[in-house]
Order: sequence, then C-alpha cells, then structure tokens
Amino acid sequence: MGNCCSIQIGVENFLLRGWVFIVGHANYVCKLKQTLPTLSAALQELRAQRNDVQREVDVAEQRLLKPFEQVQLWLSKAETMITKAEKLIEDGPQQMNNLCLGTCASKNFLSSYKFGKNVTKMLQEINDHVSKGAFKKVAESRPSASVVVRPEERPIGLESTIEKVWSCIVDKDVGIIGLYGLGGVGKTTLLTQINNKFSTTPDKFDVVIWAPVSKDYNVAKIQDKIGGNIGFSDAFWKSKSVDEKAVDIYGVLRNKRFVVLLDNLWERVDLNKVGIPKPSQENGSKLIFTARSLEVCGEMEARKRIKVECLEPEMAWELFQVKVGDETLNSHPNIWKLAEQVAERCGGLPLALITIGRAMACKTTPMEWKYAFEMLKRSTLPKMKNEVFPLLKFSYDDLPNATMKCCLLYCCLYRDDYRIPRKGLVEHWFCEGLLNEFDRFSEAQIQGDHIINSLLNACLLERVGEDYVKMHDVIRDMALWIACELEVKENNFFVKAGAQLLEEPDAMTWECAKRMSIMSNHIKVLRETLKCHNLRTLFLGENNLQVISDGFFHFIPRLTVLNLSRNYGLEELPKGISQLISLECLDLSSTGIRELPIELKSLTKLKMLDLSNMLFVRKMKIPRQLISSFSKLQIFKLRPLINRDYPDEEEDNVLNGVNENLIKELKCLQHLNILSIPPIKSVFALERFLSFNLFRCCIETLELDEFRDQRCLMFYA
Repeated sequence: MGNCCSIQIGVENFLLRGWVFIVGHANYVCKLKQTLPTLSAALQELRAQRNDVQREVDVAEQRLLKPFEQVQLWLSKAETMITKAEKLIEDGPQQMNNLCLGTCASKNFLSSYKFGKNVTKMLQEINDHVSKGAFKKVAESRPSASVVVRPEERPIGLESTIEKVWSCIVDKDVGIIGLYGLGGVGKTTLLTQINNKFSTTPDKFDVVIWAPVSKDYNVAKIQDKIGGNIGFSDAFWKSKSVDEKAVDIYGVLRNKRFVVLLDNLWERVDLNKVGIPKPSQENGSKLIFTARSLEVCGEMEARKRIKVECLEPEMAWELFQVKVGDETLNSHPNIWKLAEQVAERCGGLPLALITIGRAMACKTTPMEWKYAFEMLKRSTLPKMKNEVFPLLKFSYDDLPNATMKCCLLYCCLYRDDYRIPRKGLVEHWFCEGLLNEFDRFSEAQIQGDHIINSLLNACLLERVGEDYVKMHDVIRDMALWIACELEVKENNFFVKAGAQLLEEPDAMTWECAKRMSIMSNHIKVLRETLKCHNLRTLFLGENNLQVISDGFFHFIPRLTVLNLSRNYGLEELPKGISQLISLECLDLSSTGIRELPIELKSLTKLKMLDLSNMLFVRKMKIPRQLISSFSKLQIFKLRPLINRDYPDEEEDNVLNGVNENLIKELKCLQHLNILSIPPIKSVFALERFLSFNLFRCCIETLELDEFRDQRCLMFYA
C-alpha cells in the first residue's frame, strides 16, 4: 500500500513539474504582445544613454583626455545589444502573425518560443546594461608620452658626435653629460637628435624631458616645463612656489628612470632648487645639457664633457650646397668655385653656413659671390666677435634697405627667447615711423608682413607658430653688438631686458640712448627724472611696476613708443606723462590702471592706444572728450580680460553701461583704422555704432569680443 502511495506522489510531482515547464515556455509566447513593446522602449533608452556617453567621450577626447577602458567596453557592448535588439524588433511582426487562438497558441510553437525567450533575455540584458551606464567620469588625463618627438632636419656631419653621446648614455657610470661649443655650432640640433633617438630605442627610461633654458634662466619656467611632462600642468600647480614645485617634481622623478635634456645653459642650474634628483649609477637616470663654455660643464659636475666641433670641410660644403641649391650653383660656370671659397670662409659653423647659404640662394652672378667672399675674408675665428658676428653680419648687410635693418635691430629690444607677436611688432614699427611707405596702418601692415617674411627667409628671425617670431640667441647677440657698438651713433641701444634688475639703472647710463629696453625685470618703482633728449623707444613691460614718479617723463620730449604692458600692479599713471608730446604709441595692456588722466589730452600725435586685457577695464574711468582728442589715433584696443559689469554711470566717464558715450567719442576719430572693443550690449547700439560713415570708410578691422545677438553678425556682414 505504501509503495502505491509513493508511486502516486511521484507521478503527481512529475506531472506538476511538466505543467510548470510547459506553462513557463508558453509564457514566452503568451507575453510577446507585452515584451516586444517593452523591448522597443528599452532599446530607445539604451540608444539615448549610448549617445550621451559617446558624446561625453568625444568631448573628453577633444580635450586630449583618455577614456576609461570600462567606458569603451560599455559602449562596445551597447552597440552589440542595439544591433541584436533591432533585429528582434524587426522580426517581431512576423512572429506576431504566427500567434492564433488569442496569444498562447502559435502556428510554429517552437519558433515562437525561441523568439519570445530571446526577447525576454534581451530585455533583461538591456535593463542590466542601462543600470551600469551611469558613469561619474568617462575619461582621465592622458599619461604624458615617455618621449615627445621634436621637429628636426636631416643632420649633416653630426653622426659621429651623436654616437659618442649615445655611448655615454648607455654607460652606467655616466650620469651627467655636458655638450659645449660655439654658439650656432649645432648643439640644439644635436640635443634634438638625441631626444628623438630615445623614441626609436628599447624603452629603458620612464620619461624623457626637454626644457629650454635662457641666458637669465628662471627656475620656475624650467619647473613648469618638467611639470608638464610628468602630469603637473594645471593652473593651480603653476601658481605654487618654487620650493613647493621642487618637492613635487622630486617626489615623482625619484621613483623613475628619467632623462632630462636642458638646452642652452649659461650658468650653473641648481638641480635641488628645480627638484631634479642627481643622476647616479644607483638610479640609472641621465642629465644631458648644452652650454657655450667648458666652465659651465665643470660647474654642473658633468661626468662627460663633449665638445661640439665645427663641421669638417666636406660636411660644411654639403650643408652649404643644400642651403644654396643646385639651381643657383649651376647658374654660372664661375659660381661653383666662388661658392666653395665662401663656404670655406664660414669656418664650418653650421649657423653661418645655413644663414649665408640661404642669403646667397638667389645670387646668380659672379660679382655677387665675389663681393660675399671679400666681405668674409675680413674676419677670422678666434673669438665670438671676430668670428661669429662678422659672419652673421653678412646677412644683415645683405638686407635690401635701411628700413629692414632697423626693423631687425628693433627685435633685440625684446628679451632672450621672447615670442614676439607679429602683429604687435608691426604696430610698433608703424608708430616708430619705420614703415614709411604708407600713412595708414592697414597698408603699412602689408609692408610690415613683407619685412618679417624677408627676415624669416634670411634666417635672422625664427617662426614660432603662425602668429609669433623670435630671434635666435646668437642672432640677437649679433644685433646688440651692431646696435650698441658698431652703429652706436645711428642707433645707440640700451638693453637690459630680462637682466633680473630690482631697480632702475643709473640715469647716467642711458642719457644718450635712442632705444631702451628694461622689460622683464623686477623693478617696482621708477624714481629718476630722466634727461634723455634722444630717447625714442622705451620698453618697461613685464616688470613689477607699482609707482612711476611724476617727474620721470618730464625730459623725454622725443619719446615715440612707450610700452608699460603686463605691469599688473601699476594702477595709476603720473600726470607728468602729459609731457610726452611726441608719443605715438602707448601700450597699457594688462596693467591695473584704474583711470586715464585727463592730462593725456596733450598727446595729440598718438596713433595707437592699447587698453586690452586690463584688470579693471570694466570699472575704469576714461574722462569724456579724452579719446576724441586723439585725432590721429589709428589703432584703439579696449578688450576686457574677464567679463565684469560695466561701471556705474558717471557723468564724466565714457565707459558707462550702454556704450553711448564711447560711440560718440569714436565718431570723432577720422583716422581710426583698427578697432578692438568690448561687446556691444544691444542690437540697436551696434546698428548705430556701425552706421557711422567713418566705419564704412575707414575701419578695416573690427574686433568685438562677443555678439549678444546673432542679428548683430548679420548686420555687420
């Protein structure tokens, strides 16, 4: 009897489980009407989330951030799911047509069952995937490349020196390597080759860092270059003190095998102040630097000191041939021999070979080559002034006119390695009267651009991106040599730019100067009363100026250009500035000036007034009828550094809230040619502004910081 009961219970359990199994499978079919629309909605949500995440990733990549791998994996899986779900939804109508007798029976039950099961499974997977796609961050900063490959030209004659340096690098006993030699001999080219060679060799070092060092080196700038290579690039870190940066840099580099390449050392760099651990056999790191003297190598405790020699005659001739070009060399039977003589007189100095070679590239008559040879014969190669400068001066002498020569010498007023804005340089030349072919700046700019391009082609200037140029340090030294010694009567420059001055030079030292630059120093107060009757140019920018005595400008009657830019602590101009009756260019950009004194009315010759990027331009006071008194003004810049509210309306301030007074002032400037102003707040004001005849006839460049309404753009167009 008991056995019968057991058999009965077993059969019932079997039947029950079978029923559950059948019902469960039937549910996949019965619920298709519900699950298909639900899957469609889930698919739409997944698509939207996929698009949002992908958009964030795209923005991050534009900012050079690296997307997290888990984000990339999520997106990849989302794409696969979307494709599968779209196929299920596409097949849905056909499967629904198979259903009959309500929704639980199917013409092809097995097919409907499999389809329903796949729909349910896909719906669950999508829901799970959507829940995992809520990322707080989708990317992180990219780790700096272990080696940043620098632009290079094919080296000629440096192969043996490169191998000599490389043998020192692989020597475990050598930690610090000094490369020294004459200016222009190719030390930077050699260091560039070494830097790039690290990118093609087995990865034995964690990071290779390149940092240029100028004559008056700045520890903070070196730290910023190194910091950018090891992940410290944000503005907060750059605002830290030198000591704090040194601790951070040391903390990273002491755990890495690094190579630091320092280019152009003029004196000992204290590695501890910078934060560079001293390379040793234990840490396996390397420091390689270039310098002009053997003494610096000793001060830097270089384990190996390698002199970079001038090129051998065969290599020098090969380099010279490349720069002159076969077309010129073959243009006359006698030129080839003369060119060999000219190349020989360059003494194997690459900078001279390149500079003079390019200068001779268009000389196709023997007389021009004979003249070049005679000029070069007058110098020898014992010292810098007797061997380098006369050679480089050949390119200076070969410039077609005195204007171009003056424009070149003008560039040495800027400090070492300074990125000179092309536009700003031309503006200064224009106000100095150097661009004397045209009266209007827009036309003179053509001449200025031509001069810059000519100087670039002659290798007397170097291109830095599209908008900047700079002078090679040797070329700058040569230009100063010419301006301060050879042509002292014509030019007489006084230049102490970037000389780490804490106070103004003694007035006696610059009384006879024609052009003077003490930019990029640490001068806070100008106390002297100058008596510089010949001074035309005065660069005081990038100091820490806070006070200028009232008598400072009293006896500089011929001053034409005054640059006070980037003196953020300078909040007031002395009334004595009214004595500068010959002034044509006044650059107050990036200063803290709060009010323009009405006494500036006496500057009737002013052609350029730069008030751009001033700290308090939105709250600054400009007296009425001051701007309009500058009847010869051609360039006017009034662009704020940051957006702040306009000043409260004052009875005697052109910078009121609606620009009306400013517009009236500008209307009086019949020669205005370049205008850079803050935003016009309303379409009505802009229409009035642009409707003046002078803007249709004179202004050729109009720079508005922003347009508050798209109609403004349409109106101006």
